[in-house]
Amino acid sequence: MQLPVLKIGNLLPRFPIIQGGMAVRVSTAPLVGAVAKAGGIGVIGGTGLTPEELAGEISQSRSLANGGIVGVNIMFAARQFADLVHTAIREKIDVIFTGAGFSREIFRWAKESGTPIVPIVSSIKAARLAEKSGAAAVVAEGFEAGGHLGTDRSVKEIVPEIVDTVSIPVVAAGGITSGADMAEMVKLGARGVQMATRFVLSKECSVADAFKKMYLNAREEDVVIIKSPVGLPGRALRNPFVNALKRGEAPEPDACTACLKDCSQEYCIMEALINAREGRVDEGVVFSGKNVFKIKEILSVQAIFDKLLAEFAAV
Repeated sequence: MQLPVLKIGNLLPRFPIIQGGMAVRVSTAPLVGAVAKAGGIGVIGGTGLTPEELAGEISQSRSLANGGIVGVNIMFAARQFADLVHTAIREKIDVIFTGAGFSREIFRWAKESGTPIVPIVSSIKAARLAEKSGAAAVVAEGFEAGGHLGTDRSVKEIVPEIVDTVSIPVVAAGGITSGADMAEMVKLGARGVQMATRFVLSKECSVADAFKKMYLNAREEDVVIIKSPVGLPGRALRNPFVNALKRGEAPEPDACTACLKDCSQEYCIMEALINAREGRVDEGVVFSGKNVFKIKEILSVQAIFDKLLAEFAAV
């Protein structure tokens, strides 16, 4: 099978592989730069960073990317959404991905610079709105994805529907871990894929070893749906913190920095994600995709690309 060409605005990555932008410092410069250098699109998780920190991550990612494409993912639900978007544009980011809500203003903000905007959508209605608003492409994300979810439907159902609805490129996301998965999405009409969970188990991903160990040891039954204060369900790995959530015993926030536009304050999602990233996995939320249990090795980003492309070619 031949790899499709993925064109987002004027951007043309060597390979149609986007590394999902995982928030709260999971996808940072070492991972992003390595993905961009390997020929994909490396994406900084912008949510959870200050504007100054985001500017630093963009600069460092570029220094590692060897001319490759560097993007950022910024959640609309974040209170600093506008400041982070303006920072990314000012720093001349190559592309901005955005989800957890829909912003019309972002297209106006990006118009003068010509920065491509790629919304993450899970329905025909949202995909149409994105195209009408000026999106360069859309990421069609199914319920198999990790983190906050916008649908209970499979990526295998969503992708063909959206491909038939819009004329801009459609990128498939959710549960994709192998070259065979990539090929399946391409057969459904996707021009590329977005993968997040697979790249956590890379040498370049900077999360704590305990975080990666949970991924490596995960069984299918360990992947569960939880409630998030963001107001969306989330997919995470079962641990003592998640068990407490399931019992209705979530720890109340000690303090609130109002990091979200709307928050139930049932617990502090930011603190839970930071704890997990730093290795205190029993005290936090470890987001992961549905098929994390299929990944049983930590590889360099280049080795992950080599394996994905070989598996794709074999289909």
